[in-house]
Amino acid sequence: MKIAVIGGASTYTPELVSGLTRLDVDEFVLQDIDPERREVVGGMAARMLDRQGYRGRLEITDDLDHAVEDAAFVLVQIRVGGQQARLHDETVPLECGCIGQETTGAGGFAKAMRTVPVVLGIAERVRELAAPDAWIVDFTNPVGIVTRSLLDAGHRAVGLCNVAIGFQRSFAELLGIEPPRVVVDQVGLNHLTWVRGVLVDGRDVLPELLADHGDSIAEQLELPRRLLDELGAIPSYYLRYFYAHDAVLREQLDGVPRAQVVSDIERRLLDLYRDPNLAERPALLMQRGGAYYSEAALGLIASLTTGDDAVHEVDLRNDGTLAGLAADDVVEVPARVGKDGPQPLTQKPLAPELLGLVQHVAAYERLTAQAAVTRDPVAARKALLTHPLIGQLELVDDLLDRLVAEAVR
Repeated sequence: MKIAVIGGASTYTPELVSGLTRLDVDEFVLQDIDPERREVVGGMAARMLDRQGYRGRLEITDDLDHAVEDAAFVLVQIRVGGQQARLHDETVPLECGCIGQETTGAGGFAKAMRTVPVVLGIAERVRELAAPDAWIVDFTNPVGIVTRSLLDAGHRAVGLCNVAIGFQRSFAELLGIEPPRVVVDQVGLNHLTWVRGVLVDGRDVLPELLADHGDSIAEQLELPRRLLDELGAIPSYYLRYFYAHDAVLREQLDGVPRAQVVSDIERRLLDLYRDPNLAERPALLMQRGGAYYSEAALGLIASLTTGDDAVHEVDLRNDGTLAGLAADDVVEVPARVGKDGPQPLTQKPLAPELLGLVQHVAAYERLTAQAAVTRDPVAARKALLTHPLIGQLELVDDLLDRLVAEAVR
């Protein structure tokens, strides 16, 4: 089996490499366009695989076609424009009075406009050159919009996020049990999800979890405990942008952009990776974001390969899974994964207070995916006007001019 990682010089890559020997991989290819990072991260990956006793072949290349040729799985983890583009996406909205975040709101829109065409170009090479039944596993944000664009173009793709597996590990620790016993029933859209059930050996323990640990969970999310009790669910930390909008905006206006923090972490990580004696992922990597990416990605690949029907949280077509959304919307839900792909678990309807927000953002995602492909300024304005964190015509015109004007003319 051949696995290709596009964006393989990401500082995330050692997280992925750390679990690779769980799979029977003959060829592992890291592809990236940045020569310096390719050398540094590639060297780190080689040392880690040597220590793990990996018997397959590791290749490090800038050649996309060579990377994807005959691959069974193509993992896409790119950042178009690097951290400078992220800084732009996070700070320009603040100048317009909007929250600056790289995956939701105006920043996420700008990232989608920049990213979707590049990912679709990669996917076309996968269609031409990879194995006939190859899977594209997208970890590139905004995952929901990117996955939707891939599926709209007819690619065999599934989206993946680490929020659910992060919750799984956190809940398992609180409950004092091993993570594999916990299934997180998290539903919604990518970065717009709620945990409506926590199954331990098939039994829902969410009420007990909230009763015994609700205060600490709410504190981690920086949201009031009563919100969790009233919702009867645990929102992902991305919901704070919606539920505490004004507080978040004030914090961002007064604070240091996350892009600057991440840039500093990346610089320090790359310095560590240059150490010829380092052959295991450093603790600093957990601060980078993407925690448990290795377990999520490789666990999904294992299920697609072996057909073990394990449950994974993935992004896929709705097809009636969540009532009130269109069949072609891309939702994030738990699914049983076999060789033929993920099959979503049956879901009860979303409560009105959840469904309304999901429908709102799903409409925005549909319009953004359209704008990213067509470069139509009308579709772009409609997308920004639809998003609940923007939604004002004056803001839309200002943001479009500052964020992506050159892309839609």
